Amino acid sequence: MTQPLAIVFGGSRGIGAACVDALARDGFRVAFTYVTKPDEARALEKVGQIKAYAADVRDPAAVKQVFEHAAKDFGTRPQVVVANAGINKPYLPIGQFSHDNFRELMEVNVFGAFNVLTEAAREVQDGGTIIGITTSMVRNAVPGGGAYTATKAAVEGLLRSMAKELAVRGVRVNAVAPGAVDTDLFHSGKTDEAKQRAAAASPFNRIGLPHEVGDVVAYLASSRASWIHGQIIQPNGGLI
Repeated sequence: MTQPLAIVFGGSRGIGAACVDALARDGFRVAFTYVTKPDEARALEKVGQIKAYAADVRDPAAVKQVFEHAAKDFGTRPQVVVANAGINKPYLPIGQFSHDNFRELMEVNVFGAFNVLTEAAREVQDGGTIIGITTSMVRNAVPGGGAYTATKAAVEGLLRSMAKELAVRGVRVNAVAPGAVDTDLFHSGKTDEAKQRAAAASPFNRIGLPHEVGDVVAYLASSRASWIHGQIIQPNGGLI
């Protein structure tokens, strides 16, 4: 039997790379995308198992090409699609947040996710799974994080509607909404004090690790999660 295909948008580092690892471990062949550092992305490739594709999710044509090229290279449409690609900006109160930074967050995190999800809705196999990566901050407001959180709340809205729309095809749609996780995205622009506050928000007094989120994604992609649909799963160490 041919191994199923998973496509991870934004899979070259952090949570995305952990998703690639966990899905490959669980028997998927995996296509993933990257934007920068092509040498590092290609170093993650394994012949016949894992393949990297350059794609900016802001460009719907580039997203469509990933689906086309992956289907050609692996000989099948995806069974699983993970929408992880995203950016963040240094935290600032709404009154101090620049229009340019908010526009960039919207373009990548919302329009980019929309591009991935619309194509995924058309291309994922019947009985497949679509998973979006959002954030626990949608339900736990953080000062300075409003702009980023708003973009992820929008993605959760898209996913909830898709869950109703795609159920007729047996496609399960869920979101994984982590708390603070030890990634470049988390550390960027944060002071040590801010990082300590994030750790203290969990009763375990630490932030999460990428594989702890990747394992949740792999579980949702598996048949063991056959009755989990339209949900927001929050691996956040008891934050909320």
